This record gives sequence, structure tokens and C-alpha cells, in this order.
Amino acid sequence: MINKVIESIIIKLNEEFGDTYKIYVEEVKQGLEEPCFFIFCLNPSNKLFFNKKYFRENAFCVQYIPATADVKEECNEVAERLYNCLETIVANGSLHRGTKMNYQVENDILNFFVNYDFFVYKKQETVQMESISKNIRVKG
Repeated sequence: MINKVIESIIIKLNEEFGDTYKIYVEEVKQGLEEPCFFIFCLNPSNKLFFNKKYFRENAFCVQYIPATADVKEECNEVAERLYNCLETIVANGSLHRGTKMNYQVENDILNFFVNYDFFVYKKQETVQMESISKNIRVKG
């Protein structure tokens, strides 16, 4: 499901920023194109809520590497746009609301944090019984 959420984040970023911004989900050793985004999940957790219902907390970081010399100004503008475009996403056919949104700029890189938390239901595998037949006679 985390990969589905990342795909949904990519779709929302493309809708908001267009295809002029490169989006990475894996580490880039050479050939980094700026401006660009990196998306990754931070410490996902899975907690039993009730019976077969689990609560999954998924914190994501969307990093932005600016292309201009006005780093702080550009990062602040991009962060404001991220608040709007990542407010809701559609992943796996369900609408998810982004929570705990915040950002910080460190070493000239914007780190935008957002959670997409949801419940998961585990289906129990059941083994069907074999068929049985019985002949019954009524005494009369």
C-alpha cells in the first residue's frame, strides 16, 4: 500500500507542478536534475486496533531541491503549494487525507512531512469442510 500512496503523491505533484519538475523515489548517484522532488516513507507502523482491524501510520517526507539562488523564498512558495496539493490523495481507490503536515528547510533543501494514516482489515483464510453425505432411514 505504501507504493500506492507514493504513486498517488507523484500524480498530485505532477498535477500541481507539471512535468518540468523531476520526481525521484530512489537515491540518485549521478545526473540529478534540479528542481526536483524526492519521496520516501518514514517509519511506517502497524498497530492492532480491534480483532482483525489494524491502524497503519505512514509518515512521508517530500523533499524539494530548488533550482534558484533564492532558496528560502522558493522553498516557502513550494511548501505552500504542497499544503494544498497533498491535502487529499486517492490511493487504491480510496480517498486519504493528509495529516500532521509541516515543513522545514535545512541545508537548502525543503523537507515537507505529511501522514496518510488508514485502517486495514485482514481477511481470515478459511478452509472449507469437505462434503459429507449420510443415509438416514425412518423407522415406521
